[in-house]
Parts: sequence; C-alpha cells; structure tokens
Amino acid sequence: MPLLVDTGVLYALADRTDRWHDRSVAWLAKARERLLIPVTVLPEITYLLHTRLGARAERAFVGSVTAREVDVECVRDRDLARAAELLEQYPHIGFVDATVVAIAERLKLTSIATTDRRHFATIVPKHAPPFELVP
Repeated sequence: MPLLVDTGVLYALADRTDRWHDRSVAWLAKARERLLIPVTVLPEITYLLHTRLGARAERAFVGSVTAREVDVECVRDRDLARAAELLEQYPHIGFVDATVVAIAERLKLTSIATTDRRHFATIVPKHAPPFELVP
C-alpha cells in the first residue's frame, strides 16, 4: 500500500536546516511503502524549493519525480468535491491539505507523511479513525 506524502516532509528532506530534516531522513530510510505525492502538492513543493533553496533544489526534486522515484496521484472530480466539503468542515485547512485527505479517503489510506500536525491531527477521515501521521 502506498504512503501519501505532504509538502512538509518533502521540503524537510531537501533542507538540512529544517527542524524535521533528521526525522524525515531517518523515516525515509526505513520506509518500505511506495511514496505517493498528490498532484496538488507539486506546485507547492517546487515553489518552496525554488524560493528557499534555489533552482538546483527544485530541479533535483523534479528529476526524482521524472525518474519515478515517487508516484504522483491525480485529483479526480470526486476528490475535488470532497475537498470542498472538507474546506467547509475544517476551515483552518487549505486546499492542498483538503485534497491530500480526499485522496487518502479514496485510496483508503490510513497514514499520511506530514510535518503538519496542527492541521492533519484534527481531521477525521470518513473511512477510518484519525490518520496515523508519520514521521
């Protein structure tokens, strides 16, 4: 079963000064699941990498996606509809987080790799108890 990965973990893996870097690297070294990135995360992570770490970091990430080191999950119409519901139900989250949850629900995933405990810890998915948040 794949593991859905949010922006924060991807950024932490690239930025050695990020407070989540060591934990994320250690987690990734042990992870056996295939990493799955929602397509909505791609613009967010590439923007952060480019503006904070530079064009080389952005290119390296895009290269890893192109090389299929991670999989990208597209957003379907029903994911968008569910994201709209989640934005109403949880007004403190944004669109990207809502699509991560919607995709996790559609795929029946119970874990999300994220550094965003503040938002994801409050969300109860339709198909399971609250998500297990890693790392």
